[in-house]
Amino acid sequence: MSAPIPVLVVEDDPVAADAHRLYVERLPGFAVAGVAHTGGAALRLLDQRPVDLVLLDFYLPDGHGLQLVRSMRAAGHTADVVAVTSARDLAMVRQAVSVGVVQYLLKPFTFAALSDRLERWARYRSEFAGGQACSQEEVDRALSALRAPHPAGLPKGLSGPTLQAVTAALREAGGQGLTANGAARAAGVSRITARRYLEHLVETGRAARTPHYGQVGRPELCYRWADV
Repeated sequence: MSAPIPVLVVEDDPVAADAHRLYVERLPGFAVAGVAHTGGAALRLLDQRPVDLVLLDFYLPDGHGLQLVRSMRAAGHTADVVAVTSARDLAMVRQAVSVGVVQYLLKPFTFAALSDRLERWARYRSEFAGGQACSQEEVDRALSALRAPHPAGLPKGLSGPTLQAVTAALREAGGQGLTANGAARAAGVSRITARRYLEHLVETGRAARTPHYGQVGRPELCYRWADV
């Protein structure tokens, strides 16, 4: 039986760091080698113990995550990096790829999403374990291990365009959030339809819901985009 893959979690938010640590610990074949809340602490941990993979948030109190990757390489650390960040700027994604980030996972994400990325990375790592490629097809197969063959499917009855419309309405609402009625008006769908999509966003970790106490009667649920 092979030893578990050591993973370093780099995340400044203690709550998020603990969640990421618990996610990694649930995955067979992986083990948490350490948790760092700053780039400096991450570099010190890398100097002290072997690490094969880094889960890296970009917004650290002592510098940007991409600068940390550059410092890692300059110090001779060869661990692969999976970005776990709320940075959605495509220029940032391109920069991440240019410095060797092998996977890019947007917050908030579910355990299933992280599990899929890490399992794909493990297959990629196995494909490049040693030896020489016999053909171009073998190289292509190894590289394709990092890429999902197609986007994750939606539950039955949900459509991509409607999900995008409800998601856009929720994100535009910001911290005020939206009730199902508000999301329905913004997205141009019925209240029942809006609530189904809002509940899907909650179930996948992309939204949070709380009771909204307004007029006398049963409180409505208020949904907010969980951009953590």
